[in-house]
Amino acid sequence: MTTTRRDVQDLQRERRAVCLKALSLAALLAVIAGLGNVLLWPSAARAQQRDGTGAGQAAAHQPSGRLTESDIMRMLPATDMGAGAALHRGAALASDDGPATPFDAAPIPENPLAPDADAIGAKSCVACHALEGMQAAHSLHVASFRAGSVRSGPQAACEACHGPGSEHAKNPAAPGLIIAYTHDAKTPVDVQTRTCLSCHVGGARQHWIGSVHQARGLSCTDCHNPMTRLSAEGVLANESINQVCATCHQDIRAQFNRRSHMPLPEGQMSCVDCHNPHGSITQPLLKTDTVNETCETCHAEKRGPFLFEHAPVAENCLNCHTPHGSNQENLLALPVPMLCQQCHTNTDHPNDLLTRQNLRGGLVPDERVMERGCLDCHSNIHGSNNPNGAKFHQ
Repeated sequence: MTTTRRDVQDLQRERRAVCLKALSLAALLAVIAGLGNVLLWPSAARAQQRDGTGAGQAAAHQPSGRLTESDIMRMLPATDMGAGAALHRGAALASDDGPATPFDAAPIPENPLAPDADAIGAKSCVACHALEGMQAAHSLHVASFRAGSVRSGPQAACEACHGPGSEHAKNPAAPGLIIAYTHDAKTPVDVQTRTCLSCHVGGARQHWIGSVHQARGLSCTDCHNPMTRLSAEGVLANESINQVCATCHQDIRAQFNRRSHMPLPEGQMSCVDCHNPHGSITQPLLKTDTVNETCETCHAEKRGPFLFEHAPVAENCLNCHTPHGSNQENLLALPVPMLCQQCHTNTDHPNDLLTRQNLRGGLVPDERVMERGCLDCHSNIHGSNNPNGAKFHQ
């Protein structure tokens, strides 16, 4: 039987078809095996983690999932809200370098006048205090307390500041069973401030303990009102910081009405530009360590260093100036040359003491008191860098 050319071609095509089928089957088996490994990997990894073997390798290949709460807290910037734990541990002061803490993590404070009270939730409070609930519903504190439920829960918005309310709910007329924030309340002022500092400790308030305001029995609510919105910022008890300070410091407020004054009435600065009402290491609650550092924050040209320094200037700016307001030019404590003669008397010139009677409208007018007086010649009175400036002429 003879084989034709066509038969040979048909046989070759059949062989190629068989080879292609074999290759396709091998490829399919390889793909199935790979998918099997992928599908079976998570369960195998979990089994390794349960058995305590291969944990490092499984963690290296485990795909990333959703961010956890600890991840979010680690990414948040530092804030004063993270320092409250130190206060509860008995620390007198706390720093503000801790991680950010959610508002709803604020602890429910203990009321020493109702030690056995339990938390009952904001819904029970609003059942009686409907008006207060409406006023505080838009406030930052209540909105923040209701934002989550990590520790105190969204229903602890009232009790996070006022303490547990079960005893107060049983006997609403009895004073002291709830933490109240007024001076005529039975709640001691130190309990009121300690409750606020449980969250707001540290930062600008790290020197509150021992400050003049704390020593005189001031409460946080003397300056702040977190229950309503009276100010644009700072939950103040009045429209502005200056008005809050002027509530007590009326004598200082009157000094700003003098003809030469700091630009506070014009709204170009406020009391807290120089002072820290929450406490500082200085007696007048300055934001810096010294008076000169505070003044030189704005008056940098008076800072120096100078080749020839004027001793009273380098010592304290208040030797010559009254910081809040004066009826003399440039906030001077006295008119020139009377101010200069507080130190320079019977030396050099003039050797006679000039008084107010030597002014233009006095009984004995003297030409040396007219106009700028000593400053006509000694113009660089704050200090001089000129080689010929020993007398502050230039």
